[in-house]
Amino acid sequence: MDQEPLPSVASLQGTLFDFAIAELVRQHRQSFPPLWTAESWAKLLIWLALSCGCSGEARALEAFAAALGPALTARMRRLFFERELPDHNLRVMADPAEQQVLVLPLEPGPATGTPEAIAPERVAAALEAVGLSPLVSDDRGRWQSLEALVAVPWRNGQG
Repeated sequence: MDQEPLPSVASLQGTLFDFAIAELVRQHRQSFPPLWTAESWAKLLIWLALSCGCSGEARALEAFAAALGPALTARMRRLFFERELPDHNLRVMADPAEQQVLVLPLEPGPATGTPEAIAPERVAAALEAVGLSPLVSDDRGRWQSLEALVAVPWRNGQG
């Protein structure tokens, strides 16, 4: 009977690091108000840098950001500005660097297995649940339904 090969030490360490950083971001993303802003994201990065022994000097913070690299930074940012809402069966992606907040289903529709259009009431409930309602347009005429995804524009001055 063939046994499956064991993962390498480097592979296990990489997986552990990936898991740990994702959990760290998820657990602390609510800790840096104002939420859903670039300022909040910057505060998380500064906190991480200081927690890793960097000084608060601009040079040290820039070195920390460079050490993260673009791929890890992008993944962390996506996790920071994304919420999964199992009770609503929706995912909200609200990066203020983007022009719109995206709301999409976590799973395809039950009957067909394909994504279904999301009712505006469900979108509004999801936005309320994560505290985005005051930050996005409440004019549902400006919301774009794109198959199983709804794009909601930020209010003035955001996004």
